[in-house]
Amino acid sequence: MKRLFVYVPVILLVLFLLNSFVIKEKENTLYKSTDGGQTWQDVSAGLPEIERSANFFAGQSDLYLQEKNVVYHSKSNLKTPVWEKENVPDVQSSSSRPPTAIVFNRSGVMAYNYQGQIYQKSPDAETWAPAFANFRKPSMRTLLETADGTIFLGYDHGLYRSTDKGNNWTQIQKGTVFNIVESDGVLIATGGKGIMRSTDNGEHWHWVISEGGVGIGIERIDGGFAAITYSTKTESRRIRTSMDGGKTWQAIDAGLRPSPSISSIKQMGKYLISGHPDGIFRSADKGKTWNSVHPAVDKMDSNAFKFVLPWDKPSDQPGKVFKIFVSGKTLYTVAVSAGC
Repeated sequence: MKRLFVYVPVILLVLFLLNSFVIKEKENTLYKSTDGGQTWQDVSAGLPEIERSANFFAGQSDLYLQEKNVVYHSKSNLKTPVWEKENVPDVQSSSSRPPTAIVFNRSGVMAYNYQGQIYQKSPDAETWAPAFANFRKPSMRTLLETADGTIFLGYDHGLYRSTDKGNNWTQIQKGTVFNIVESDGVLIATGGKGIMRSTDNGEHWHWVISEGGVGIGIERIDGGFAAITYSTKTESRRIRTSMDGGKTWQAIDAGLRPSPSISSIKQMGKYLISGHPDGIFRSADKGKTWNSVHPAVDKMDSNAFKFVLPWDKPSDQPGKVFKIFVSGKTLYTVAVSAGC
């Protein structure tokens, strides 16, 4: 019995020391590309010291990064981002609700949180002032200002519209609206059933993609739109494009391994770029074929050694996936939790 008391602390100490040599994956991996996604430069060294994966937002000339209850800002024209704290009010981030989001509209940069608080950055770029203070609803998901100044606010419980700069609001759609974009007078939005479309400034909507799952993402591309949806039939996310204003859609993911964790689809020049659990992929022929331009986030370096305890169960699902962002003529990609 005495021997057991001696051995137990020794065993625990050995396990502690071995576990200390585990090469942990980088919590925040940020890359940029200035050649259309062909090559990627690691600019993680410019990130502030943070504990877990951050939320990233890219505008034409500005970058924002949120970690917990802090927002950082950097100009995008720097070789390596230089992050400074930004005084955005009421920043929220938790495992039970979406984080604060930064959006880039015609009238300027705005921030909103899940509780429905909205702020706009002042022209002097120093302060954030409340916006649309007369209208606040919880469960907020998205904000869009269209080319003619119409403002749309999407929530878990519906879509609202203002045509007088936020003085008056009308609910024009029920159900969850996650994201909404505009191109040439056509509105395309992601919702609880898939992807929906409007051609009368949001007055009426109809579903154009519905596969039993929600709409994940929607993007404007040259000549049309690109969308990511979840299909309950294939139990994976699908990528589609439309070149007729969102009327009809064609699948372009045949060259990618089916996965429920495809994160994004973006365009840079003639290329479509996708964030996939297997890495970053690029297509020069509108999705007919895809080429890998960066390995997966979770792929271990061949020279690395990771000690795995006997009770650690390996997972066949990736922990993280690269998500793609566009800022001017520069691409950024950041590692996010798979499934987000």
